[in-house]
Amino acid sequence: MRSLLACVLLALSSPALAAEAVHLAPHRAVYDLSLSGSSGTRAVEGARGRIVFDFTGDSCKGFALQYRQVTVLESSESGSRTSDLRNTTFESGDGRSFRFRTQSDLNGKAAAPVDGNAERGDKGVDITLKQPKRGEMAVAGEVLFPAAHMRRLIEAARAGQSTVAVKVFDGSDDGRKVYDTLAVIGPQRAIAADTAKPDLAKPDLAKPDLAKPDLSKPDAKAATAPVEAPLRQGAMAAMPHWPVTLSYFSPGEGERTPVYVLAFDLYENGVSGALRLDYGEFSLKGELSRIDLMPESKDCK
Repeated sequence: MRSLLACVLLALSSPALAAEAVHLAPHRAVYDLSLSGSSGTRAVEGARGRIVFDFTGDSCKGFALQYRQVTVLESSESGSRTSDLRNTTFESGDGRSFRFRTQSDLNGKAAAPVDGNAERGDKGVDITLKQPKRGEMAVAGEVLFPAAHMRRLIEAARAGQSTVAVKVFDGSDDGRKVYDTLAVIGPQRAIAADTAKPDLAKPDLAKPDLAKPDLSKPDAKAATAPVEAPLRQGAMAAMPHWPVTLSYFSPGEGERTPVYVLAFDLYENGVSGALRLDYGEFSLKGELSRIDLMPESKDCK
């Protein structure tokens, strides 16, 4: 990965563009996982894995997601652990209906699947579970589903907002958890002046930081952050993007420690790069190894 050149685009400063509707592009992304940092008495000493993210649809027909994450964690104390998470969701284009199904296993032992749906109304969200145990629950107030949340973040980034706080339901864990989330959005990243032909005469002297990263705020070097190779090509090369740190909290009052923190570069079309997944005692780096932008429907406007 190479550093970006200092070349700031002013496209988003236009009022016309700021008012333009957010468009989420159908795409398939592959991220290679490695250990970023580890702490605690049962420290993870090595990690590898992969995330495959298939996102299709549009605001007319709705958005479908197929997500798979396979992770292998190595520890001298607990040995090797292999987890395999598979998640399938469908969200209506208006963000009011959401279906979800999750299957997972650890070291080959399958957990009970999670299956259900949720409906968002004016007063909150109604969640109906089919598996692992039938049940219903209601959550008052504004709650967003994942695609609607992504659009909200992009709208905020375009408008120059630095934070977005909202409740989010994505069907994860046991299908009953609605998280309080806080997104911290940094300044728009600089775009490389020559993405097709990097300057090979100038060696990259940056050294990887092996310590656990501070994900509580966006990268202070936002203007010169490196961009993964697939994002320096084609339509993605000049795509506006912002550093985002997204923290998930269990519902409650007062100061809380996040359950999970995700840091990434958010592109204007909904693609994510430069992933950092912080699970508390260890964190993973997700480097984008492939991105395929899929054909889009011309009927949806």
